[in-house]
Amino acid sequence: MKSRVLITAITIIVAICMLTGAFSSGFVAGRIFAPDSTSEALSFLDQMDLPTPSAPAAEESGTPEDLQQLFEPFWQAWDLVHDQYVDQPVDDEVLMRGAIQGMLDSLGDPHTSYLDPEQNKMLNTQLQGEEMYEGIGAWVDTSSDYLTIISPMPGSPAEKAGLRPGDKIIAVDGEDMTGLDGEVVRKRVIGPAGSTVVLTISREGQEPFDAALERASIIVPSLEYRMLDDDIAYVHLYIFGDTTADELRDALKDLLKENPRGLILDLRYNGGGYLNTAIDVASEFISDGVLMYEEYGSGDRETFEANGDGVATDIPMVVLINEGSASASEIVAGAIQDRQRALLVGETSFGKGSVQIPTQLKNDQGAVRITVARWLTPNGRTIHQLGLEPDYIVQITEEDLAADRDPQLDKALELLLQSN
Repeated sequence: MKSRVLITAITIIVAICMLTGAFSSGFVAGRIFAPDSTSEALSFLDQMDLPTPSAPAAEESGTPEDLQQLFEPFWQAWDLVHDQYVDQPVDDEVLMRGAIQGMLDSLGDPHTSYLDPEQNKMLNTQLQGEEMYEGIGAWVDTSSDYLTIISPMPGSPAEKAGLRPGDKIIAVDGEDMTGLDGEVVRKRVIGPAGSTVVLTISREGQEPFDAALERASIIVPSLEYRMLDDDIAYVHLYIFGDTTADELRDALKDLLKENPRGLILDLRYNGGGYLNTAIDVASEFISDGVLMYEEYGSGDRETFEANGDGVATDIPMVVLINEGSASASEIVAGAIQDRQRALLVGETSFGKGSVQIPTQLKNDQGAVRITVARWLTPNGRTIHQLGLEPDYIVQITEEDLAADRDPQLDKALELLLQSN
């Protein structure tokens, strides 16, 4: 595959609220995600593979001659702000960043966006798994009318407080969040470990209620794995980060030593991450052939194939997905479904099927990520805004949650035991 894979990012509308002062799709509760609108990493922040900065273009001393007339209103507005705004002096750097953000927002694509320097740094750190973050530990969606929980992280303050997927944060410390951008809300939620934040939660079928959470230092998990009853191996991927592929291979090798009868790959609430990681992960289960296509506006396609050295290409398996499975998760699940490698169980996935390439801006002013293509499954299906439909649709009800039941996992176990 071409080297461009290494710098292409699959983003999501998810962020994680863990980062103190982190960004959306950052971890507010600690996709990443996310992000954009999907991992404090409190936003399931669209998780992207930020490349080495491109060689700078020729320096420009001002507005290009052929654009001077077009930009006259912009510079007129710039001068008016500096001359007339009540609170002087204004911050030129803030104005410049706002102009970039507004330009990208005008495209109407939630995945084409601007990351300020802090957000850019936090995203890189989160995906590389280099540091510990502080927050509530949840993946969230910053693109909805209210900041929405995608999934609490295992062992996090969000999980201990009983927050659930779909919970909307309608107030923070008693202050109404109605009408505020999700990223603004995310920044209200994050904070130093040991401090307390009171979130007012709107949950379907219930009256709004308050939840007091003590923020903590959180390391975003890449995966967990274990043997289940009846000799079934289980791997839960939380993110497609910088080290995920290597960690997955080590986990699979450990599990295969136990001679399992089957394998469950859990991609629920995984908001995505690096594209090259998605290809490596899918290659562990599919021995050869097409895994996905990238299709550009011109109609041209680029093909991505399995790398041919997977360690779990023969074991019977089932893949779990749900509405929080996005982007890179959908690449893997879509390839497995189309190649008839395994059955999908759960609920229709998120539907994040566009490809973003991030570019570092000059003078350490952050990065922009631009949607350049959409990806297709091996059978040429698009999942953008549609999602993947499981082979077996299984819902988790409020009664299931209250009783700590997981009927999706139960169905996966049933299918694997029937196949043996």
